Amino acid sequence: MTTFPFLGELIGTLVLVLLGNGVVANVVLNKTKGNNGGLIAITTGWAFAVTIGIFVAQKFGSAAAHLNPAVTIAMAVKDNDYSNVLPFILAQMLGAIIGATLVWLHYLPHWGATEDQGTKLAAFSTSPAIANTTANLISEIIGTLILLIGVIALYSESGSGMSPILVGFLVWGIGLSLGGPTGYAINPARDLGPRIAHAILPIGGKGSSDWGYAWIPVVGPIVAAVIAGAIMQGFGF
Repeated sequence: MTTFPFLGELIGTLVLVLLGNGVVANVVLNKTKGNNGGLIAITTGWAFAVTIGIFVAQKFGSAAAHLNPAVTIAMAVKDNDYSNVLPFILAQMLGAIIGATLVWLHYLPHWGATEDQGTKLAAFSTSPAIANTTANLISEIIGTLILLIGVIALYSESGSGMSPILVGFLVWGIGLSLGGPTGYAINPARDLGPRIAHAILPIGGKGSSDWGYAWIPVVGPIVAAVIAGAIMQGFGF
């Protein structure tokens, strides 16, 4: 394996998190131009973030452009080839941490203008609308399953040039339809990487990084990845 797929996964995930968490910061932080833009703005911004992230990852050398440990694990289970799991996930995690750090820098004056600790954390990672461990875990599993099955279907049925755009639409749909309970992390790197950044960055009055919840947007998507990989293998996709 060359270093280029690693670089592609890192930079692609960086762009995904920069744009995705960036739209959340724009909507939730005080005194931004997009303050109170609402769920439609966030889900649309995340859809664009995924699409652009995929294109960037491919340009920098990752033809697979997973940008998500759940995708990497699902494909490994599907193909019974685990050679990319560790390097891809490491690249995705590093990219997510760097991307979240850039969001912090971009909105630097607005952290001080925002008093609520939960709002600051929301610009980095997800949290449940109603805290219920079982229900929250199920929501992340269902959302990630739809993502993974949708991705393999879109890449099977469409030309490679349109696939990143269609995946963006898929993520948009998941956010609009399934994002209410947990904020649809559906990507362990997207949630854990920025949560680590939140914990280590010098953000005044930031409060807790909510590590008690942090395992759910990691374990849920991984469980979904194993299930999706087995389904795709079973059906010969």
